[in-house]
Amino acid sequence: MTVDTTTAYTIGPVTCAPGERAEGLIPVGVSSYGVELGMPVIVVNGAAPGPVLCVDGGVHGDEYDGMEAVRRVLAETDPATLRGTLVGIPCVNTPAFEAAARTSGLDHANLNRIFPGDADGSFSLRLAATFVEQVIPAVDALVDLHTGGTFGEIAPLTIVQGGYEELATPIGLAASHELIWKGGSWGGTARLSTLQAGKPAITIEAGGGTYREGTVDLHVGSVRNIMRRLEMIDGEVELRDRYTEVTGTFARSAAGGFFLGHAGPGDQCKAGDLLGSVVDHYGRTLEEVRAPEDGIVLWQRRIRTVRPGDEVVIFGAVRGEIRP
Repeated sequence: MTVDTTTAYTIGPVTCAPGERAEGLIPVGVSSYGVELGMPVIVVNGAAPGPVLCVDGGVHGDEYDGMEAVRRVLAETDPATLRGTLVGIPCVNTPAFEAAARTSGLDHANLNRIFPGDADGSFSLRLAATFVEQVIPAVDALVDLHTGGTFGEIAPLTIVQGGYEELATPIGLAASHELIWKGGSWGGTARLSTLQAGKPAITIEAGGGTYREGTVDLHVGSVRNIMRRLEMIDGEVELRDRYTEVTGTFARSAAGGFFLGHAGPGDQCKAGDLLGSVVDHYGRTLEEVRAPEDGIVLWQRRIRTVRPGDEVVIFGAVRGEIRP
């Protein structure tokens, strides 16, 4: 898609003239107290033709850094010098944000596992369906911003969906994080629905646990470099000499108790190294989590309360190098 500078750009009910800004709400449903619910959208429509890039945050309501990064990159983009259109959805999942939680406060669904949704389902399913039906057709590429949330901390990395490497890798490398998670075998993400529509899409992860300006800066820098890669703004694209390709394995606890982390996000480890343990209230070790092979800790649980089946560590096995 290339923006026609003689016509306005429209996404959902929001229309924006060339060289202008606009904002509004893509409606999804009405609350029990009669308030319209939906996705807040910010549009910066460039004065020159170019691609349409969508940047979203807040798919999980407790991942605050991405939300602020979307607002900031939209606020700092000048439509007079922009080629194409930048679409920002700072908080996709407003009910989860209201609940300060990973899942929706309306139906307790994890939005990041239920795409493409269901227009006749619960609110989260309708939200996913609205994104698929109204956002994806109106954009050329998607950058989905995440953090480790309040439950954990994640090393800066970019997820390039397995099976879609040719489509997603160019913008994935432009995100400029050393770690490229070649995976995402789980389904139900906005990233996967966008890729299935034939459009580049990646997820960028960094930080978590709490809000940090440093994480916001990382996200903003990644988006800006992707915009340079797409020739939406001036400047040289910054690429690393090499990237590390990893796959991720989720380690889940068998026992409930108190989680102790023994390695942090980004730490390298050897096969058999102790990554974490679960202890009871008397200090007895109930379970140990060890590295299954040489690799890198991608994510570590921050919330110390752990129940059987909870995620405690994401282990990254190194599968090679990528040289642009």
